[in-house]
Parts: sequence; C-alpha cells; structure tokens
Amino acid sequence: MDAMYRENILDHGMNPRNKGVINPATLDFEMRNPLCGDRLRLTLRVNDEHVITALGWDGEGCAVSQAAASMLGERILGMTIEEVKHLTKEDVFEMLGIPLTANRVKCALLGLKVLHVGLYGLEFWQSEDEE
Repeated sequence: MDAMYRENILDHGMNPRNKGVINPATLDFEMRNPLCGDRLRLTLRVNDEHVITALGWDGEGCAVSQAAASMLGERILGMTIEEVKHLTKEDVFEMLGIPLTANRVKCALLGLKVLHVGLYGLEFWQSEDEE
C-alpha cells in the first residue's frame, strides 16, 4: 500500500496540480518553514457564497511539502471557507498516506498552515497545535 501512496506523492511532486499564482486573488499569503527552508505561497479566489472557485500556489521545497500542497489544492477547490476551517492535520496525513518522520511533519503541514493562517490568523493555527 505504501508504494501506491509513494507513487502518488512523486506524481504530485513532479506534476503539481494548480501550480502558479492567480491574479486577482481574494487571498494571497506566503509562509516559510524555518527548519528546512520550504516556501509556499497560496492564492485563492472566493465567490460571494464563500466557495473557493480558483486557486494557485507556488513554492520550493521537498517532495513532501510540494506534493502535500498540490493534493490540498485539489481537495479544497469547490469547498466553502467554512468547510476548509474543519480540515485537520490528520486529513493531510491521510491524503499523503505514508508514515512521516518527525522532520517531515512540518513539511507536510506547510500548505494547511498557509491556508489556515492566511484565512483565520496565526491564533487559529496555534490553537490547533494545542489539540
């Protein structure tokens, strides 16, 4: 089973979905992982019903961070902002489907962190860390 997930991660890493920023964007937010230097910029367009209608991202980093951003982008397109609020770290781990070393957890979660901090603020993300 791990081999299938590894192939999926490699595919998203080599053929990222929704890569490239969009303009105009309702949200344009960027963060770095200070431990490894991974960078991710996320741009979203949200309609009047609060549905994500377009997204794009750009970044550099390891295969895990880039694949996770690609997978997360596919997942949230068409979701409402309220639905996105309920995405968890476990959802990202499930998308990736492989066990992660402690060093790779922050890489895997960079996309979710950019999304949540960009939409709801750092306090929201820090409250998730306490759970």
